[in-house]
Amino acid sequence: MAGAVDVRGLRRAFGPVTAVDGATWGASSGSVTALLGPNGAGKTTTVECLEGLGRPDAGEVRVLGTGPWRAGPDHRARVGVMLQDGGLPTTVRPLRLLDHLADLYAVPRRVDELVTRLGIDGFSGTTVRRMSGGQRQRVALAAALLPRPDVLFLDEPTAGLDPHARLDVWSLLREEADRGACVVVTTHSFEEAERLADHVVIMAAGRVVADGTLDAVRGDRSLEDVYFALTTGAA
Repeated sequence: MAGAVDVRGLRRAFGPVTAVDGATWGASSGSVTALLGPNGAGKTTTVECLEGLGRPDAGEVRVLGTGPWRAGPDHRARVGVMLQDGGLPTTVRPLRLLDHLADLYAVPRRVDELVTRLGIDGFSGTTVRRMSGGQRQRVALAAALLPRPDVLFLDEPTAGLDPHARLDVWSLLREEADRGACVVVTTHSFEEAERLADHVVIMAAGRVVADGTLDAVRGDRSLEDVYFALTTGAA
């Protein structure tokens, strides 16, 4: 287990329902990994285990060589997390929130830089409760990027964004990988995976059905064709 992110034989069940069933894959520093799969495939459960929000029933997961639920504050400061929904206090305005979070890290990114890059300055006077879904996504992404993390877990980071904002986010995430971060993105967008990912993991029914570089996984077909063939059993 030598990657920035390693999943080995992960199993996680909720009562009689097995959400992840023996999943094995890894992600490296300096790359973007796209985790794809239909609803209920086990993507979010897998990432929750990697974030330390859940514990495996069997198997092992490691982030930067450490089991995330045993990690201390120094390790956690090296990991950025963006949940698909929730995780932000609803009564605060974005600049106050980001300034507060920046104070928690030794060498954070400049808040004003992230605010400008993500267009947060256009709604900086709005409380989180009154923001649109896309606006909350931008604030949550800024919060995940603040500590200059070595690993980033991003759940549907461009959901609800307009096309221009989506391109801005892709550019920002590519920059994170280029500086050496391991970026793991769960997505339902084939365009996002094709434009952004170096490495693709496809899950179905709790299992990994494809794992490799983008070119290796799609071969001479489109990623969309490969995905539907693998996740519907038509391969």
